[in-house]
Amino acid sequence: MEILDAAFMQRALLAALLVGITAPAIGIYLVQRHQALMGDGIGHVALTGVGLGFMLNASPVWVAAAVCVAGAVIMELTRFYGKARGDIALAMLFYGGMAGGVMLINLSGGSNANLVTYLFGSLTTVSRQDLVAICILAAFVILATLGLRRQLFAICQDEEFARVTGLPVRLLNLLVAITAALTVTVAMRVVGLLLVSALMVIPVAASQQIARSFATTLALSVGIGVLVTLSGTTTSYYVDVPPGATIVLLAIGVFVLLTAIAAPLAKSRARKVEDEERCTLGEPGSATAPDDVRV
Repeated sequence: MEILDAAFMQRALLAALLVGITAPAIGIYLVQRHQALMGDGIGHVALTGVGLGFMLNASPVWVAAAVCVAGAVIMELTRFYGKARGDIALAMLFYGGMAGGVMLINLSGGSNANLVTYLFGSLTTVSRQDLVAICILAAFVILATLGLRRQLFAICQDEEFARVTGLPVRLLNLLVAITAALTVTVAMRVVGLLLVSALMVIPVAASQQIARSFATTLALSVGIGVLVTLSGTTTSYYVDVPPGATIVLLAIGVFVLLTAIAAPLAKSRARKVEDEERCTLGEPGSATAPDDVRV
């Protein structure tokens, strides 16, 4: 295939695959915790890390990962210990992270082109060094979100119950924040910092339209994530459009499609349950009602 002949596209497709897996894998927990916009806040903080990486002549991916983890931990601790509500902590991350990132990139002599590639993603900017960092960070996120899925699901559903059962709730909350921060770093080269939160949320919201269990929702979310990231990256190569925007629009399209399918499925399930109840009770008019009660 022509698309695989270019080395930069090989790197971009592998990065897209990892993003498609990691973003929904952590996004499902954020949606359960009603923190769907957490990725946006961390994304703004990541911009500060990118600017700091330029200033230090270091890898922006690794520096952004460190800054994102620090910001996510501070936000989680503020939510847990402080009087400020979670939305205030998120707002502080939004404004401070974005302002700090723009300032640092400007002071480091970076151009607006550098800023745009990190904000909206770029296929050509995924270097070999970036791909190594992305693979390492993605491996940690996947191991944490899938290996500890039962514990993470428990704290996202009911923290008090999880605490009573003996789970380390505070540590697990920090783990969710850290994995979300690392996912933002993994995705920023392909999707962009401003759009990464959409890839955490939309595949999960789409799968919830037709899935009825956590395991099914998680599997379907990851499947949708992989589908839209690979399709969006391929489309971006052939049509010459921004990859991040293409991926998010495809994800929204899948959400709309599954929402349209969900309505008749819900009606069909409701009729099936109603028929089963009639059969169980032997009501008149049911297919298996006794002969003496049939009309």
